[in-house]
Amino acid sequence: MDDTERRALARAAATARPLGAFAARALDPAARARGFATAALLGEWPAIVGAELAQFTMPDRVVWPRHRDDAGETREHRGRKDDGAVLILRVDGPRAIEVQHRSGQILERVNSHFGYRAVAELRILQAPVSRKPAPIPAEPRPIDPDALPAAAEIEDDGLRAALLRLGSGAREKPSGS
Repeated sequence: MDDTERRALARAAATARPLGAFAARALDPAARARGFATAALLGEWPAIVGAELAQFTMPDRVVWPRHRDDAGETREHRGRKDDGAVLILRVDGPRAIEVQHRSGQILERVNSHFGYRAVAELRILQAPVSRKPAPIPAEPRPIDPDALPAAAEIEDDGLRAALLRLGSGAREKPSGS
């Protein structure tokens, strides 16, 4: 690899961005319509409140307090640190009592995620929480022994097995056709 190829590769690596950055940018307008400053609260909900609570809870929307300006008109003001928002939490019906009991803990975790007292109040909305079930992992495909050409002399067994798996996968038809 010559110097120009190395520079081109370094430039491409420097501009590469994770796919999640594009997804967050696409989801932000929809999240803002529901009162969320960013989609982070939605996407990171299991990490914020824990896996157990995230199974039967989901943020529905955030309602920010309204403030009066100098002209006396009310306007919505987002993100003031002295006033907290109201987090409306969607909860499966039978679990609402438990969530009400743990509301202080939930508020503490949400506010520690933001780094300041962003949410002052938690309201519970008893509604079904739709979660997609975890996908069932597919069974490993059989390895095609003809995936490597007979002339390929690979001494490392681990490398040979990896190349056989790769070759078998590449020769298969796509599952959508």
